[in-house]
Amino acid sequence: MVIKLNALKNSIGARHRKMRVGCGRGSGKGKTCGRGQKGQFSRSGHKHKAGFEGGQMRLIRRVPKRGFNHSQKKKYALVQVSCLERFEQGTEVTFSMLREAGLANGNERVKILGNGELRKKMIIKVHAFSQNARQKIIEAGGTCEVVAYSKGQKTEVRGQKTEVKGQKSE
Repeated sequence: MVIKLNALKNSIGARHRKMRVGCGRGSGKGKTCGRGQKGQFSRSGHKHKAGFEGGQMRLIRRVPKRGFNHSQKKKYALVQVSCLERFEQGTEVTFSMLREAGLANGNERVKILGNGELRKKMIIKVHAFSQNARQKIIEAGGTCEVVAYSKGQKTEVRGQKTEVKGQKSE
C-alpha cells in the first residue's frame, strides 16, 4: 500500500482544540487560568527557562563532557576501489562523475579507499587516496591524480592553470 501526502490523517485523539482560559469557573480554566495562586509562575512576563530545574544543577552541566569537535575538520565521502568497477575501461573518473553515480554527495571531498579489487585501467582524479587504494589502481594500470578542493567552485587538477568564476589564474 502506497501512502500519499494528500491521504495522511492524524490518529483519533492526537490533536486537541486550544484550551481557552479565563472563560469562567465552569470551563475548568477560569479565575487563575491554571496558573495556581500567588508566586512568580502566576505573574505575567514569567518564562520557564529551558533546562531550569529549580536551582538543582542542570542536566547539561551534570553530564561529563568529552572530546573536541574541530570546526574546520575535512570531511570526506568515502568510495571503495571496488565501486569504481562500474566505470568503463580507460575512463577518466572525476568528482562530478562520482556524484552523478551516487557515490559522492554535495560538495564533500572524495577519498578512495582500498577495499575490494580493481581490474580496469582508469585515470582517477579525486581529493585523496589511501595507500592501499593507490597501490591497487596503479597495479591495474591506472593513474591517481590528487585535485585541489575549493568549496563552491569547480575542482581542478593541482598545478594547472584554470579559470574559476570569471577570474583568470596567472
